[in-house]
Amino acid sequence: MDSAGKVWFVTGSSRGFGRIWVEAALERGDSVAATARSTEALAPLVDRFGDRVLPIALDVTDRAAVDAAVGAAVARFGRIDVVVNNAGYGLFGAVEEVSEQEAREQFETNFFGALWVTQAVMPVLRAQRSGHILQISSVGGVAAFPTLGIYNASKWALEAMSESLAAEVAEFGVRVTLVEPGGYATDWSGPSAVRAAELDVYDGMRERRRAAAPAQAGDPAATPAAILAVVDSDDPPLRLLLGTRGPTFLPSLYAARLAEWESWREVSVAAQGS
Repeated sequence: MDSAGKVWFVTGSSRGFGRIWVEAALERGDSVAATARSTEALAPLVDRFGDRVLPIALDVTDRAAVDAAVGAAVARFGRIDVVVNNAGYGLFGAVEEVSEQEAREQFETNFFGALWVTQAVMPVLRAQRSGHILQISSVGGVAAFPTLGIYNASKWALEAMSESLAAEVAEFGVRVTLVEPGGYATDWSGPSAVRAAELDVYDGMRERRRAAAPAQAGDPAATPAAILAVVDSDDPPLRLLLGTRGPTFLPSLYAARLAEWESWREVSVAAQGS
């Protein structure tokens, strides 16, 4: 696959991973439809890269606006080769603490926003018989952690939808990759985060959680080479872990799951009936 001249459509382009990956694509000569809630932060990209950047103001929870944004990208560049569903945020709170509104808004952005973009781009990619959708999940889309239950749920939903999607669209030449970062120094847990009102009964759990947190976060600036390698691959993975956190603890997590299923095998099989 040609490694240059691709057209990208990236949500959440104003900062964090999205901004870093947009810059990496542009620096190697690709073109990008870069979306963000406000295009003000994207102005320096236009100043630097000119017409190869199409800044689009977009709230991914607005389905009509998503459709219009995809249409604008195709009108400018004629095609879309790489779609990066990066828009999202962290919601912190024990399951009991999270309000209905907070839970619904989390899913509206992290899951439905990615779904609307995916549905909007699929007719374009099918017609091209090519394209690659990168769904930005998380280690929290593979494992679940205290105080992140609703965030984890939104990413688990994204993982399930995307695994089904990959099987559905392969015959059209469209690839899907779930990117699963773990523990990076972005503002995901800072200004971008939402925090539920806390109940005192969970203070001990929160303190234990803080004590167990990794001592050093990954550097987001180290990630572009991995992303570019995936989008340039003729055989990209369905899942890609970023950083050391996932490879460190996920093998033991899956081993424990397998062992537990096996220990209850007789009960499981008996439930099949005759």
